[in-house]
Amino acid sequence: MASVRKAGHSSTSSTTDSRDERVLDEFCDGLWMEDGLSRNTLQSYRRDLRQLAAWLNPRHKTLIEADHGHLLAYIASRFDQRAKPSSTRRLLSSLKRFFRFSLRAGKIEVDPSLRIVAPRLPRSLPKSLTEADVEQLLAVPECDVALGLRDKAMLETLYATGLRVSELIGLTHSEVSLDMSVVRVTGKGGKERLVPLGEEAHSWIRRYLAEARPGLARGRLSNALFVTNRGRPMTRQAFWYVVKRYARLSGLRSVSPHTLRHAFATHLINHGADLRVVQLLLGHADISTTQIYTHVARERLKQLHAVHHPRG
Repeated sequence: MASVRKAGHSSTSSTTDSRDERVLDEFCDGLWMEDGLSRNTLQSYRRDLRQLAAWLNPRHKTLIEADHGHLLAYIASRFDQRAKPSSTRRLLSSLKRFFRFSLRAGKIEVDPSLRIVAPRLPRSLPKSLTEADVEQLLAVPECDVALGLRDKAMLETLYATGLRVSELIGLTHSEVSLDMSVVRVTGKGGKERLVPLGEEAHSWIRRYLAEARPGLARGRLSNALFVTNRGRPMTRQAFWYVVKRYARLSGLRSVSPHTLRHAFATHLINHGADLRVVQLLLGHADISTTQIYTHVARERLKQLHAVHHPRG
């Protein structure tokens, strides 16, 4: 269980009570056992709760001693610091989950987060790229060198499958079937799904495996599909910099790995894909999450109408 606690644990802050740290260890262990949540998700929960614990500490209260008034005062202090509504909403989600867990575990008798309503968010459309933008980005990597060929294969795979960046860098050889041209992806909550690769991504992965990966691996034994020039598995940060670099070279702005996931979904719907199919490909548990892309497509239609219709 120590490895689970390490996954959700950063260095102990001097402003956090040791009793809070023990409670947070139990909470993170419980989340991992119940839902199999990822390291990043556990770290996010712990970070939110440790900030509350640090706020409570000068008031001589621990997390499980916090009452309804404490939580309201803490949230109000965040508004005073101009915290974004989205950040406060995520924080409140963490608090509610923690106090529900503590109530079930018998650590508290009343859930202090009850009746605290999350701030409403304006509906924002995800930033996407046009098909021409994507082609422009994918044309940048120099495929006559090993790193360029790896980057090309990764970008093509990301656009062809709409994977989350963590899913992309976590791909292993056994999860990629070039014979069937599909990838088996383990997404949030440990749920698996099959996603087609398409001809382009299939071709570039095959070429990467034949021409680039052996040299990059440097004799290291690793089941990771995509590796660094030292033969180690790619990291989220390393790939983020790869995407940013190519975006800059292509003249595009505000491009991240997640932007290509948005482009994947938007372009599918623009070309008539069924919303349920897109939901399955993206690995969304709730179709309401996927429905945002219908709004993106609708906005695109409005723009085209405004430009091309005589009364637009």
